[in-house]
Amino acid sequence: MNRTVGTDTLYPHKEEEMTLREQVFAYIREKYGTEPEYPWARYPDYAVFRHTDNRKWFGVAMTVRRRSLGLSGDGSADILNVKLSDPFLADILVAKPGYLRGYHIRRGNWISIFLDGTVPFDEICGWLDESYFTTAAKEKMQKIRPAKEWLVPANPKYYDVEAAFAGADEINWKQGAGIRSGDTVYLYVAAPVSAILYRCRVTETDIPYAWDDGRVRMKALMKIKLQKRYPPDRFPFAVLRDEYGIFAVRGPRGVPHSLSEALKNDTEK
Repeated sequence: MNRTVGTDTLYPHKEEEMTLREQVFAYIREKYGTEPEYPWARYPDYAVFRHTDNRKWFGVAMTVRRRSLGLSGDGSADILNVKLSDPFLADILVAKPGYLRGYHIRRGNWISIFLDGTVPFDEICGWLDESYFTTAAKEKMQKIRPAKEWLVPANPKYYDVEAAFAGADEINWKQGAGIRSGDTVYLYVAAPVSAILYRCRVTETDIPYAWDDGRVRMKALMKIKLQKRYPPDRFPFAVLRDEYGIFAVRGPRGVPHSLSEALKNDTEK
């Protein structure tokens, strides 16, 4: 995620006067030049935000009865529906306070975010940016996609990545779908290590390479440059599972925001 820019400068003197819903609307207006549409006469508070080219929704703001959302008490709650690119990430978020499966839009990785302060404003803006990118037309997506963080498995049965990085700080790696130059890759080394050991920067992608030995199949390689090593006991599987809700690392996945912050702020050598 982490695509939010300048949220403290968009309207620095108005935050205390605006509701969180109004702040979100202002953020969308300032960053994407998009005004809300109100397509349903029966639900005048339901606002839709669309791309100007493909007309796809990237955000839906709604005021919904609390009981309809499974909440106790009377009255209503403001929520924002956004679409994520990674179903694994959606599964993690809906287990946290302030998130639930997309209200009335449950398919396609849509989630709902409560606009009651449970989820910080900057975090909401980050998921809006994620949704804007996920729903963009292909041409626009290529232009606006920022650098992304990935959690990528490394199986020592097939390749000794520790020995590879002992001999060089830049190595070739199997190209992961969607990974681009400039992205960050965190390598999770499988059993018997079962921990995140490396942070790498992707320096080149789409290197032609044909390999199929019945166990591993590769059509292209990417180059990754080592940036940081982590001790095996810093981010082991038990920590990933218990603290960050990651129960398996079977393929390239987006990195949850909380884990991303912990990995970037880690000071251990």
